[in-house]
Amino acid sequence: MSIYQTTLLLKPQVRGFHLITDKINALLLNSKISTGIINIFIKHTSASLTINENVDPSVIEDMENFFTDLADNKSYYIHTYEGPDDMPGHIKSSLLGQSLNIPITDGKLNLGTWQGIYLGEHRDRAGLRELVITITGE
Repeated sequence: MSIYQTTLLLKPQVRGFHLITDKINALLLNSKISTGIINIFIKHTSASLTINENVDPSVIEDMENFFTDLADNKSYYIHTYEGPDDMPGHIKSSLLGQSLNIPITDGKLNLGTWQGIYLGEHRDRAGLRELVITITGE
């Protein structure tokens, strides 16, 4: 059993969902693990990770619109000193989650045909995002 761990820094992104599957695949090659599992963890409370359709861009537009309707511009938010997008970012992060576990088969992510890994950026002006990637297997 081998364990490989590294950090991936993602440059600041505009608010929305951003496909990062290729960046994760590149790190997977460095691990030399053929069969196992990858854990991807984001070290932030106003961004998230999710798996969704990776072909039709209207899916990520619909995702952003849904979460905007769900969490943005609520008059009852108390936590507002970091800006009006901060508390909605925390809620979206909690709903979508901060980590993913994906099987590795034959040295590749064992995702479905239409699945991709997304960074959900929930702030209007975010900074760098740090992911911890842990790969366990043989």
